[in-house]
Amino acid sequence: MDVNTADLCDLHEAMLESGSLRVLTTMFHQYGGAKRFFGPAATVKVFEENGLIREVLNTEGGGRVLVIDGGGSLRCALVGGNLSEIAVTRGWAGILVFGGVRDREEMLRCDVGIAAIGTNPRRCARDSGGKRDITVALPGASVRPGEWIYADLDGGWFQAAT
Repeated sequence: MDVNTADLCDLHEAMLESGSLRVLTTMFHQYGGAKRFFGPAATVKVFEENGLIREVLNTEGGGRVLVIDGGGSLRCALVGGNLSEIAVTRGWAGILVFGGVRDREEMLRCDVGIAAIGTNPRRCARDSGGKRDITVALPGASVRPGEWIYADLDGGWFQAAT
C-alpha cells in the first residue's frame, strides 16, 4: 500500500477538522532505511533509559509502529543500530522517537522506518523503568495504543483514531 501523508490530509479534511486525524509537529527526521511506514501504534514512555524499549521491540511487531515518548531529551540516544535490527527481525514497521537516536549509518541499512527529533552518540541507561501501552503526548498530538501512524518524507506524522 502506497500511503502519502499529504494525500491523506487532502482526502480527509473533515477528519482533520474533527480531530480524528491528527498531525504531529514536524520536528521529526527520518533515520531508518524505510522512508515511508505505517501501522497501529504500540506506545512506551521512558526517560533516558531504553530497557523497556528493548523489551517491547523483542516482542512480535506484526507491522506495528513503536511510539516512544522520551520526553524530548537529546542528552542520550534511546534507539540505535542494535534496536533497529531487532525491530526488523521481529517485524516492526517503524519506530517514532520523541527523543534521540544514534548509529545513523546502521539504521539506514535496516528496512524499518525510524523517525526521531535528533541524534546523540551517547547511549542511555539500560534500566527498565517507564510505562507501556498508555496514551503518550507528543508535540502536536497525543497517541493512543492501536491508533494508526502514517509517516513519510514530507515530515508529516499522522494518526487516525481506530
